[in-house]
This record gives sequence, C-alpha cells and structure tokens, in this order.
Amino acid sequence: MPSSVQKINPDIQKERNNATFNTQEFTLWWVGGEQRYKEKKALEKDFLEDPELMDKIPISYLSHKELYEEGVRKATIISNKIRVMRQEGNDGIDTYTALLGGSLGSALIKEGNPLTLHYVMFVPTIMGQGTVDQQVEWLSKAWDCEIIGTYAQTEMGHGTFLRGLETRADYDPKTQEFILNSPTITAYKWWPGGLGHTANHAVVMAQLYTKGQHHGIQPFIVQLRDENTHMPMPGIDIGEIGTKLGMKSVNNGYLGFKNVRVPRMNMLMKNSQVLPDGTFVAPKSSLLTYGTMMFVRVALIRDTAMALGKASTIATRYSAVRRQSPIDPNEPEPQIMDHVTQQLKLFPQIAKAIAFKLTGDYVWTMYNNVTGELEQGNLDRLPEMHAISCCLKAICSADAAAGAETCRLACGGHGYMDASNFPTIYGMATAVCTYEGENTVMLLQTARYLVKVYETALNGGKLVPTVQYIKEAIDAKVFANFDGSLLSIVKAFQFVAANKVRIAYDRLERSKSQGHGPEKAANLTGIELTQAADLHGRAFLALSAYTEIKNICKNVSMALSKVLLDILELYLLDSCLNRIGDFLMFIDLSEKEVGDLEIRREACLARIRPNAVAIVDGFDFHDRMLDSTLGCYDGNVYEKMFEVAKMSPLNREPVNKSFDAYLKPFMKANL
Repeated sequence: MPSSVQKINPDIQKERNNATFNTQEFTLWWVGGEQRYKEKKALEKDFLEDPELMDKIPISYLSHKELYEEGVRKATIISNKIRVMRQEGNDGIDTYTALLGGSLGSALIKEGNPLTLHYVMFVPTIMGQGTVDQQVEWLSKAWDCEIIGTYAQTEMGHGTFLRGLETRADYDPKTQEFILNSPTITAYKWWPGGLGHTANHAVVMAQLYTKGQHHGIQPFIVQLRDENTHMPMPGIDIGEIGTKLGMKSVNNGYLGFKNVRVPRMNMLMKNSQVLPDGTFVAPKSSLLTYGTMMFVRVALIRDTAMALGKASTIATRYSAVRRQSPIDPNEPEPQIMDHVTQQLKLFPQIAKAIAFKLTGDYVWTMYNNVTGELEQGNLDRLPEMHAISCCLKAICSADAAAGAETCRLACGGHGYMDASNFPTIYGMATAVCTYEGENTVMLLQTARYLVKVYETALNGGKLVPTVQYIKEAIDAKVFANFDGSLLSIVKAFQFVAANKVRIAYDRLERSKSQGHGPEKAANLTGIELTQAADLHGRAFLALSAYTEIKNICKNVSMALSKVLLDILELYLLDSCLNRIGDFLMFIDLSEKEVGDLEIRREACLARIRPNAVAIVDGFDFHDRMLDSTLGCYDGNVYEKMFEVAKMSPLNREPVNKSFDAYLKPFMKANL
C-alpha cells in the first residue's frame, strides 16, 4: 500500500472510491484473519525492506550466469533470516510457503530460488519416507543447511512415467552398499532445481535390484559434491541444463552416475526396506512412495491461484488507467475496463483466482487429514487423495497459464514488455503444467481411478464423498429441473462429469471386448478418459467454490457477501458456458436457457465492474510482488514505464559503440 504522500492516478482512485465494500475486510478474509495479516505485513517489512534483497536494476538486464549468482546470494540471505526466525520460534509452514513458493518469495527472487527444492522436496521426503534413525541422521543437517539437497527423479528420457526411469541401484550384500549407475544418456537426471551447482546431496529415485530381482523405484540419499570444496564426488557427472522459458535462477541440473556406491542405510526405508542380506521388504502400498509428489501437487493448487491473482491485479489496474477506443464517438476515450469484452477477459480470471485459492485451502486440509490417517496405517482414502490432487493440479495450472496470457493480451502491446512482469508470471505458471507430473498424464491417472469407481458404483459398492455424485447420476439417469440456480449449475457439473466417466468406462470396456489389453485399451480411450477427469475436477472446483463462499458469506458483512456471491455466480456461469457443449450432451437445455445464462454472465460483469479494482486490491499484493510497471498500486503506469526504460544498459551512453564499429561504415560505404 502507498505512503500518505504518494501521488495516486485519479482514475484508479475513482475506482477505489466507488467500491461498494470495504477492501480491508476482503483482505482480512483473504489472508486468514487479523493475526495472519499482521504476520504477513511483518514478514513483508522484514524482507522487502532489506536493502540486501533489493534489485539495483531490473533483472531482465542480467546475464544467465549473473541471474543464478544473484539468486544464490539472495537465497542465502533469506535462509539465514529463516534460521534466526526459527531460533526465535517465529517460523512455521506459512513462513516457508511465503518465502519459497509464495508471492513474497517471488518478489525477492523473481526467477526462482535455487534452494526451494531443498526445503519443499528434499527435507519433506526425508520426513515422509525416512525411518526415525534416518531422520535423526539427516534432518538436523538439512534443517540447518549443513547440507543442501534436491530431489532427483525426472530423467532426460522419462518424467511422469516413473516405471520407465532407467537409473539403477544394485545392492551388493558383501559391502552392504548400493551401486548407482546411469546406463544410457536418457537415464541422466534432468530438471531438478538446485542440482546444477547448488546442492551437494540429493534424494535420487532409482530402480532397485537385489538378489537378481527388480523391486521398482526407491529413494536414495546420495552425496553429489564434497562438503568443503563443492567438487563433484567420484563417479558423479553433474552440471546445469541451460536457459529456459522461465525459472531462470532455479539452477536446474543434470546428473549421471558411474558405479557410485552409497551405504545400505542411505535408502530411505520407512515404507520399503532392504535387509543386510539383500532381502526386500515391500511397502503396504506402492502409492506411499509418491507422498512427496502428492504434497507438492496439493501446494501447487494455491500457487496457481496466486499466479492468477497477480496477473489479474496487473491487468485490472492497468485497465482502469488506460483510456482508448471511444464507445460513444461523441465522448472522450473511456477506461478500457468499460469495454464489456475487456471485462470478459479480466473478471473470470479474478473469479478463478478466488475459486482456486478456496479449493486449494480445502484440499490442503483434506491432504493433512489423509496424511494423519496414513500415519495410523489407514490407506483407505489415499487413492481418492491422489486422484483429486492429480486432476486439480492439471486443471488449475492449465487455467492459470491460459489466464495469465489472457491478462497479458488484455494489456495490449505494453503487456509484451518484460517490465509488465507478464513474461515471468506466464513462464512460472506454464512450468507448473509439466513439472510434478505432465498434465495429460495427471488427468489419465485420475481417470484410471474414476473408471474403477464407476465399476464399483455399478456393482452397488460404497463410494467416498468426492465421487458419490457418480452413484447418484447412475440412479437418476436423467437430469431434471435445471432451473439455472447456482446449486443447479453445481449439480449439473456433477451430472455431466458422471456421464463423461460413464462414456469413458463404456468405451474402455468396448476396446477390451475387441481383444485389446488394458494398456492398449486405455490408450485408445485416452481422449474420453482425460475429458472425464477434467470434468470431474471442474465439478469438484464448482462444488468447493459454492460451498466455501456460501459458508464465508455467513460470517462477513452484507456488502462483502454480495461481492463474493457475484464472484461465485460469475465463476459458475463462465465455467458452465465454457463447457456448454458437454452440458448439452447430457442435459436438455433450450436455446433460451443457454441465452439466459449468457445474459446473466454479462449482468455479473456489470455488477463486478465498480468493484474490480477494490477486489484485486484486496489480494494485498505489494508492488514488489507484482513487479510490474502496469500494475503498480498508485496507477502511475506511464511514469513507471519511462523510469524502467531509462534503466536499460543501452541508455547509459548516447551513442552505442556499434555505431562506429558497424553502422557508420555501412552507411558511408559507396555500394
């Protein structure tokens, strides 16, 4: 928020003055209450006002090497601050989330923290898959950053298909060691953050062989670099993979092994074990090995909400300041947000940001409950949790990437500049579409669960809550009484999703009946399967948004309640109309009923219009979090654009040396 003496653009101030609700009330709800808000502001003050964590020039002017080195410098400062906070008892999961994966972290290191995987994957994997003795051995070193770790799973030749990983770990009972090898170039680990030059240890996922038998993927702690010199250990081939679309300072790396030996107890053995003689003890469930990935996928749902929140904040504020294209030729150029087409670009992205955040919070609670059940040996809800985390990760990341691009396009040519911050937001958002599971594969994993559920429902079996609607749809056969209410839209989403699952199941069974094996049949039915998973996830999002916002409205002012209900209605109407073809397949909707939905969506846009700037203000993004000349709180867009342009290294001298070296001789040459 600005200081009291900061000049505010009159157009954006007018928007704030015309809001029908209290922005601060929205913010307090959004961040989780007064106490959370105070903690958030204290954290921002401590980190954003630290001169050592400020950029002297826009980072787009730095080289790739400089970006990484600056990232490491800032990462160590941030981690040292975390150490102090931990000693004072002021740290917690929200602190780590904010500083490593959240908006505060991206404000401090715009292109990604090279230590992030140490905190969000290396440490949690030891906690989740290590025995008590292994946690004693490794956790204190990891927490204190005496060692820096990463999570090495993806290979050059295989990513989401874990069974295809090629890295081998062969057990030698004579020495009680595992021997790690990369048998081919495609077996090289490829992509882990911090692997290039930052980490000196890694959790390595490798195919286990013992007593001549293969036992699938298992996790091993491997030392990669000497703890004093940081030189690669014998047999380790390691480096950085190069520049990328985004996340340019994360230091993604490659890693190959040649006869690298690690002690038997370096295999994390909470779930699977290898006894000294090489005997393998299998886990209760193969899914337990993937606990770290499930944890990250759940966290990513809220990250996509923040990405959409930032993109929509920038575009909405800019749309209040930018004036162009008269609606009435006799009137001055209007704010571009007055164009209904602009509203349809922006406001659904705001609604998605809110819906994704609410769903992310709900699924986070669900994940913690399931994790608690796992600790007690109860695996009943693990498949359900795995399925919902997979499809929501896919849907939310795809929508966030598309939404960020929509917001960029809504800002016209100025959105193309690095200084708008859209390139970075898009680069970070679209990366989520492929890491922690490529989105199509994630949908297929959910779909495999759904067809099993459908078969259970056909046979009269009991279903868990998130898929109970499938049984209800089977019993109902047709959808009756679509009255256009918000609840009926939610129910319609569930009915459509259930029928998409039915079609996928029927076509899968038809392929099997034609003589195809399960895998071939699944491939032939892949389109139907992914569509079913997509609709399942969207039905879940619709229900959670409806349930959460209805509950929230009971505890906030009438003014804020009206705004949230407008947001909910826009989200549901827009989601429905974007999938209207699927609705028409299974629900008897007339042309008039569809037209009524479109008219209601336009009415929602009109009601949200006076409150749009105030809503995105309520997200409470500090200007450094947005890092955008177009989205600054004061609305002084053009002044900010000019200020950043002058910072270009090319503007440090009136005449660039290329003039005398190339242009002048070329211009003076007598051709």
